[in-house]
Amino acid sequence: MKQQLKLIFISLVFFNTNIYAHFQMLYTPELALEKGQSIQVKQVFTHPFEDKYTLNMGKQHDKKEFKEVDEFYVINRKKKTDLKKSLKAISFKGNVNSGQAYSLKYKARKMGDHIMVLKAAPFYEENQDIYIQQIVKTIVNVAAAPTNWDSDLNLDAEIIPLVKPYAIWEGSNFTGIVKAQGKAIPYAKVDITYLNRDININNNSMGKDKIKAPNKVFITLSIKANKNGEFNFTIPKAGFWGFAAQDLNKNKTYKGKKLKQDALIWVQAKAMSEIK
Repeated sequence: MKQQLKLIFISLVFFNTNIYAHFQMLYTPELALEKGQSIQVKQVFTHPFEDKYTLNMGKQHDKKEFKEVDEFYVINRKKKTDLKKSLKAISFKGNVNSGQAYSLKYKARKMGDHIMVLKAAPFYEENQDIYIQQIVKTIVNVAAAPTNWDSDLNLDAEIIPLVKPYAIWEGSNFTGIVKAQGKAIPYAKVDITYLNRDININNNSMGKDKIKAPNKVFITLSIKANKNGEFNFTIPKAGFWGFAAQDLNKNKTYKGKKLKQDALIWVQAKAMSEIK
């Protein structure tokens, strides 16, 4: 009987984890800038649609303190700049709780694409007794001058956009290729979420829901890439959308436990309105 109850509990844990999938956010309010400027960037580990729980970035299973971000840098016109030392630890307040997060100001002044890459520290997911490491890309463009937005960076886990992630109309498609260490991953599972709230960039907090899901199955959408690792999704609403390709390096471990490496990319869609 105890064994049956344990199996039911584990099944429920995995079920709920799939519905409320974790997404590492690498957020700044506007991805297409008219001109160069300093921008605020937030790194928050959360559930962007439902905001059920704000997680602590870098949480470990064997220590009370948090592990710092593994890597954080930006690439502009093939020049790589390390930004890890610029990060400031903050407490980010969701609608349920607050969690350990990071913030910085970045000078996005040069024309072209600024590819921000965050390799978060492995996070211990106690419900599954595994570590999760999410490698995130957010691409900011300055002065409508596309440069390197579609670069293959040969990351451990990566989504390479085939559509400019900062120039998407509401109702149009986003397409990407799922790769791990430069190799396409056939039939990769891709979870999709909508940032269902405004973020108060100055107060480090989440706003209230914008829309209500008609059923829990709509909270985190899931699709699969094709045999070439390519996927396609029609974006139904303006705003920020996160795409997370799951568990791309099956045999990796960290501190004696399974390490699940996910690739994420954030895109921004705009509503099309007529001139009046």
